[in-house]
Amino acid sequence: MTYCLGMKVKEGLVAVADTRITSGSETTTSKKITLHHNEHGSLFLMTSGLRSIRDKAVIYFEEVLELEGGKFQRMYQVVNAFGTQLRRVATEDKQALTDSGLNFNLYTIVGGKLIEDDEHKLYLLYPEGNWIEIGRATPYTIIGNSGYGQPILNRTVNYETSLRFALKTGFLSFDSTRVSTNDVGFPLDTVIYNVETGELIEKRFEEEDLRDISEAWNKRLTDVIRDIPDKWIDDINDLAEGEDDKMLISGQQ
Repeated sequence: MTYCLGMKVKEGLVAVADTRITSGSETTTSKKITLHHNEHGSLFLMTSGLRSIRDKAVIYFEEVLELEGGKFQRMYQVVNAFGTQLRRVATEDKQALTDSGLNFNLYTIVGGKLIEDDEHKLYLLYPEGNWIEIGRATPYTIIGNSGYGQPILNRTVNYETSLRFALKTGFLSFDSTRVSTNDVGFPLDTVIYNVETGELIEKRFEEEDLRDISEAWNKRLTDVIRDIPDKWIDDINDLAEGEDDKMLISGQQ
């Protein structure tokens, strides 16, 4: 499984991707996020799904950028181009994969800004090659293992969130996933697009780089839960002490 998170806030874009690859009992690491450039700007692309589909689609896409990249001046054009290459791979390989019992299941997050875009953009592409744009109402999307890391995003992140806060929350979302499942893990790749500078910055973090943050999060979360008022729990005991409730609890009428 994979954990890839894309976030769009007012100040820019944040991308977070784990690197763990699990095949049976074998665990390796591999980069799941790539940066691409043309004369009109920069973008990032990250994927979740079969590695063979991903590698082939990205190679085809890079070839298109090399030959025709100059004509892409808006992000949706780039996203369409990747979707076209994904459908090309589906035409070539989908039936063979299906016959082998495998699903054609590549999901992709693409973010960046090109010269004709009115603002920075973030997209989610489906295996069929169609896509949606991630907007301000819910300014993030996860592909791969989303169940454990999404709650903290739902509670804390909105379009006005700062880049620093978004990246910090993105790491805690990844960390929540990492400690809950064996198929997501370090190293952690991050990319930030800053609206002010127009720069796309990439950084990889090893587990030891962020261990103190993870431990601090565990401790503070425990402390917060301990400090939450719990008088309401006493009411459960009071309820159980009532004669009528005792009868209900025991199943008597």
